[in-house]
Amino acid sequence: MELPLIQPPLTVTDQMGRRVAVPFPPQRIVSLVPSQTELLFDLGLGERVVGVTKFCVHPAGARQLAAIIGGTKNFDFEKIAALRPDLIIGNKEENYQEGIEQLAARHPVWMSDITTLDESLDMIRRVGLITGRKEAGDTLAADITASFAALPPPASEPVPAAYFIWRKPYMVAAGGTFIDEMLARAGFRNVFGGLGRYPEITPEQLQAAAPSQILLSSEPYPFADKHVGEFRQLCPAARIRIVDGELFSWYGSRLRLTAAYLKSLISAD
Repeated sequence: MELPLIQPPLTVTDQMGRRVAVPFPPQRIVSLVPSQTELLFDLGLGERVVGVTKFCVHPAGARQLAAIIGGTKNFDFEKIAALRPDLIIGNKEENYQEGIEQLAARHPVWMSDITTLDESLDMIRRVGLITGRKEAGDTLAADITASFAALPPPASEPVPAAYFIWRKPYMVAAGGTFIDEMLARAGFRNVFGGLGRYPEITPEQLQAAAPSQILLSSEPYPFADKHVGEFRQLCPAARIRIVDGELFSWYGSRLRLTAAYLKSLISAD
């Protein structure tokens, strides 16, 4: 009887500098991050994805095709173990250290760490490599690169803007975030760029920053038209817009749509 060919594990370094031995190609993948779940499906790996989070809304059928293993910051460890994953893919910011360490003690865990477009493209290529979809990953990264290269050059005077991600308390995307880079590529200057990450701010801080535009993200807080008046009272002179949070913050294959969306925001000014 002919035995199946067994390839040795692929030992790689993830974006957090961790060495990970991944069975190659992995057959039972758990994704702990919505944008990376979508990426796996778009790389043609849907049949190998056995576990996703409750927030993995793209593609539409992901949560029906794979088991739901909890949220991004509260894993069901028993359910994950029962899935017998040979690769778990997570993210430094979206997941939590204690949970990742507990999973890594039993399973191969590959982590992304992304604050820039270049890092997202690197992640896409690396995920393609470790899953046996290198060509698809490289092609996707090249397509995204070309779409951003086609954006208009930055304005000499970027539009001062504030990008809100939460209400009660108010929280914004500040410097050192992926959203901050997307704002810059869309022609905005983040008025809170001097602050770190995702700070809480007061109405008085917003008024003092005097943004020309206030961008209310559709996620994680579901800002909608009903919230516009609240901000108009605080900053009557500012233009207030509801924006697609996925296209500003998802760093996987959804980036194929982001450059065109940013261009539409620019042309609408």
